[in-house]
Amino acid sequence: MDKKQGKRILFSGYAKLPTGITASEVYKVIGVVLLIDEDTGMILEADCTLATAVARNHVSSILVGKSIAMPDQLVSIVDKTYQGSAKKAIITAIRIIHDKYRSYKEGLAPSVID
Repeated sequence: MDKKQGKRILFSGYAKLPTGITASEVYKVIGVVLLIDEDTGMILEADCTLATAVARNHVSSILVGKSIAMPDQLVSIVDKTYQGSAKKAIITAIRIIHDKYRSYKEGLAPSVID
C-alpha cells in the first residue's frame, strides 16, 4: 500500500432498477461498488452493474476522484451527466454508500458495512 494513501475500504450500495431496461432484466437491482480512502473519503475506484461497458465506464469516470463525504456533489454530477433510465437507482445506491461510510467513520457496528 502506498504510504501517501490511507486504508482502502470497499463499500457497496444496491437499489431497485426500473422495469423494462436491459440491466433490470439481468440484475433487478443495480449494485454500485466504491473503493474509498478511509481517511480522505476519496473514491479511488468505482464500478456498477449496468448492462453496457459504456455506461459502467461513464459512471466510474464521474465518481473516481470525488469524495463520498460530499454526496450532494455526487448526486449533482450523476444528475447532470447520466441521462439513462437507471439514474435514480444509481443516485439511491450512492446515498446508501454515503450512509455506510458515515456510519463506518462514526464507529458504528460493522454489520452496517458490506
